[in-house]
Amino acid sequence: MSPRENARSDASQSSVRSSRSRIDVPPDLVMGLLGSADENLRALEQLLAADIHARGNAITLSGEPGDVVLAERAIAELIEIVGSGQKLTPEAVRHSVAILTGMKDGSADESPAEVLTLDILSRRGKTIRPKTLNQKRYVDAIDAHTIVFGIGPAGTGKTYLAMAKAVSALQSKQVNRIILTRPAVEAGESLGFLPGTLSEKIDPYLRPLYDALHDMMDPELIPKLMSAGVIEVAPLAYMRGRTLNDAFIILDEAQNTTAEQMKMFLTRLGFGAKIVVTGDITQVDLPGGAASGLRAAMRILDGVGDIHFAELTSADV
Repeated sequence: MSPRENARSDASQSSVRSSRSRIDVPPDLVMGLLGSADENLRALEQLLAADIHARGNAITLSGEPGDVVLAERAIAELIEIVGSGQKLTPEAVRHSVAILTGMKDGSADESPAEVLTLDILSRRGKTIRPKTLNQKRYVDAIDAHTIVFGIGPAGTGKTYLAMAKAVSALQSKQVNRIILTRPAVEAGESLGFLPGTLSEKIDPYLRPLYDALHDMMDPELIPKLMSAGVIEVAPLAYMRGRTLNDAFIILDEAQNTTAEQMKMFLTRLGFGAKIVVTGDITQVDLPGGAASGLRAAMRILDGVGDIHFAELTSADV
């Protein structure tokens, strides 16, 4: 075969392999889709193999057929997200493509728009939503089960999302109070031996929970609710001997509980109450090499009805 014939054959094969597509974006959604200085478009170009060109309200795609199909689906999902009124960011673009990739390999069963438009709590124009599929599954599990364990590394949103669900449940009168607790490992839970008032003793251990509360509620309202006992933030040791009814109870940093403490905490559950336990089993700080109560709970309670274990990973950060 001559070089000319070879070139013609290569061009023919290339045309068979390549595909083109055009998407017309509703004019009022173009700016939100592309982002400031086209930052969302640039994120898409980095994440997808297809060539993407935007002109006016038309987006043209070209490349391998499978790559073009994935790009079409990604852009359609992003248009739906923008159309819902949500501000699109490069981070949301990355999460959307990750979810679509998961759908392609069978590990995901929900679309990016279903995940990223789920509103948990809104305050002063800020809405808290899951950002990844695992986060949405975690939030859905909190709705569906009485006891949920959120297990994963720091920064995966396990405590923040649980607190948003707690505040939402309080506001909708599903519960009468919120109880937030952590083990004070550094003090060995023996706070009586520390100098200062009770609040001075426990404040360093509980400050992250206060900070999250301030993101979700009017700061001037929080002291009033705490004085009325509607919101309680306390070390785990103060849960002993109580039965907690009609409450949304969150145990944070649960990897630093002993098996005895975990059993004590879980048996505080009363009528109409919900428990969320969060922790990172790779960050156990118990003294003397004591076994983690979170690990014990995972071993003993896995498969028990109305108890769910939600796993989050570094991909959910």
